[in-house]
Amino acid sequence: MEKANRDKLKDNLMFVGTIYDSFEALEETLGKLKLERPLFITHVAKMAFAEEVFKRVEGAPELCKFTPPKVQTKQAAHRFYN
Repeated sequence: MEKANRDKLKDNLMFVGTIYDSFEALEETLGKLKLERPLFITHVAKMAFAEEVFKRVEGAPELCKFTPPKVQTKQAAHRFYN
């Protein structure tokens, strides 16, 4: 994979990770506030987002071999990053 594509991919992966972390933070906040309906909607949206990301990655096998630098611990353990 050429350097320009790797850099773009790295940026996109970091962006996807940030979006997913935002879903996690929102779920945590809604849970603490005991707002069950918005919490459920957020959970469904997070799962739909993750499914779409994984669907696109599985459609491009070259992405499965890419490991971005310095990913967060819980993300690094996932098959998407390894």
